[in-house]
Amino acid sequence: MAARNPLIDKAYEMYKSGMKLVNIADQLGCSAATIRTWKNRYKWDDNGSETFQKKNETKRNVSAKKKKAVIPVDDGTKETLQNDDLTPEQQMFCIYYSRTFNATQSYLNAFGCSYETAMVNGCLLLRNTKVRAEIERLKEIKRQQIVAGADDIVELQMRIAFADIGNYVSFGQKEVTDIETDETYMISVVDLKESKNTDTQLIQEVKRGKDGVSVKLADKQKAIDWLSKYFLVHPDDKYKAEFDKKRAEVSDNSGAQILQNMQTIADILQHPVANRSISDLEEGDADE
Repeated sequence: MAARNPLIDKAYEMYKSGMKLVNIADQLGCSAATIRTWKNRYKWDDNGSETFQKKNETKRNVSAKKKKAVIPVDDGTKETLQNDDLTPEQQMFCIYYSRTFNATQSYLNAFGCSYETAMVNGCLLLRNTKVRAEIERLKEIKRQQIVAGADDIVELQMRIAFADIGNYVSFGQKEVTDIETDETYMISVVDLKESKNTDTQLIQEVKRGKDGVSVKLADKQKAIDWLSKYFLVHPDDKYKAEFDKKRAEVSDNSGAQILQNMQTIADILQHPVANRSISDLEEGDADE
């Protein structure tokens, strides 16, 4: 829904103070026909006009309260509304156009005219040097915000791709004592780390099942695939060197593990022992 033209309320206040439509139009830089359209559309002469005004005030107060809870984004529109080189309608046209890139609709919203007039004048207003300069300024601010947003996405994908499960759980063995037999033995344990000390943004799921609590991180391979495609299109991105380095480290570790497993299998084949498995050799290596 298009934002309400602030000039309408100004025109209404002037009209209620006794000013003529022509004088209102002169002061606001609008045509008398536009002021007359507002007068009829919003029923300024009806008894309910004050109620209409109060409703608008209530809406504005509610909107203001909602906005307090949100950190405002500096999209440059504040400077646009303070640009004295533009009329109030031109200021609003620039704001609308920078968001929609629709000259007709932007002119219609800013000037409150007929659709036919907006179709003609919208394109003409884009040729105005000062209007064009202001629109380009707003577009540049938006471009910078998009770039910053892209950096955030790439940084998040990097964290997902190279996340370490050890940052979320600790595991190992623990000695316990059987209360009936008083015998001690070792059991495997997995403990979750405190959420306040972890990057919870990378956690896809935490659930409790019959086997205990489990943690599932976001898909690492999907993040790596996304980054690989992204860096093909953006080879100069500041994160590419770090991505290549970390990916090489992961590949080296995987290769070393494969070689180790191959050596273990070779040892079994060269020195066969009944009922021996790879896990037996791994346990033997650990003991050494």
